[in-house]
Amino acid sequence: MTDTELIEGPLHAVHTELGATFAPFGGWTMPVSYAGVVVEHTAVRESVGLFDVGHLGKASVTGPGAAAFVNSVLTNDLNRIEPGKAQYTLCCTESGGVVDDLIAYYVSDDDVFLVPNAANTAAVVAAMAEQAPQGVSVVNQHREFGVLAVQGPRSAEVLQELGLPTDMDYMAFEDATWNSVAVRVCRTGYTGEHGYELVPPAGDVEPLFRALMAAVRSRGGQVCGLGARDTLRTEMGYPLHGHELALDISPLQARCGWAIGWQKDAFWGKEALIAEKAGGPARTLRGLKALDRGVLRPGLTVRASGLDIGTTTSGTFSPSLKVGIALALLDAEAAPAVGSEVEVDVRGRALRCEVVAPPFVAAKTR
Repeated sequence: MTDTELIEGPLHAVHTELGATFAPFGGWTMPVSYAGVVVEHTAVRESVGLFDVGHLGKASVTGPGAAAFVNSVLTNDLNRIEPGKAQYTLCCTESGGVVDDLIAYYVSDDDVFLVPNAANTAAVVAAMAEQAPQGVSVVNQHREFGVLAVQGPRSAEVLQELGLPTDMDYMAFEDATWNSVAVRVCRTGYTGEHGYELVPPAGDVEPLFRALMAAVRSRGGQVCGLGARDTLRTEMGYPLHGHELALDISPLQARCGWAIGWQKDAFWGKEALIAEKAGGPARTLRGLKALDRGVLRPGLTVRASGLDIGTTTSGTFSPSLKVGIALALLDAEAAPAVGSEVEVDVRGRALRCEVVAPPFVAAKTR
């Protein structure tokens, strides 16, 4: 995809007005930062940040038995939750690879709303539509809705100022209105902080974004780009498709086995994943925290006792810890225990790192 083919979301002109820097992401041109990644990251950890994440996919599965169909496809068990709740889940191939990870919003037995990643929405929708039973419709609504994330310890105050609901459990949602605009308010997020994601119609995103921005700024918060979103999620050890999850990286390797309903009758990839679970995954995801000065990046070789044992999948400077951190897929048999020391090859220099179990900082989502 060339730059001229990138999708500009409904807030592109607003981001330009705010002085954002842009980069391609998942087929969209998205704001990377405004005031700087560290400033935006710190605002989310200490006060509140506002993100435009409208590039995230949106799809509806509706019709008699829609929830049962979704449950037969995706890994997690929708029977664990009830209408009004959301669930992290995965869409896998029959060989156990991950097409995408996504959030499923259980509206009713006949209505499930899915939020996949930007680049994978079409693939998820096409695969599900091909297998959908008669009467069940799977529709790509990627351009029909926006998604705004309000994240941080003061996020509830921001929504309350706009008269939006905040008193719901983690991974629950409510359908509300703001200035006569329908808004789905979800207690979800990707930062590890208390926060919300709002899903309004695409045509109504800008006035809602501006109102939220005013409330955020009045509390010392920041409008945030994908740069801070990445440092925040990496500190939490949250997987990103294409890095920690992929067609050749299974949920078990990514330590996402908790998002699999092993007792369900069926889901895509079940047999392959059961076999992998029985034999043990060949690789396992760990966290690395730099002991020397240096910034870790994806795609670096990890060594222990002089042997190559894996590769970093994500890496960044942690604004919270003031050190380099990374996620890495390590050979399961050779992977050192948590607390052990390894070396990462950073442009020919051996950077000492401690093996840790993510998250790197404590989650405060609840």
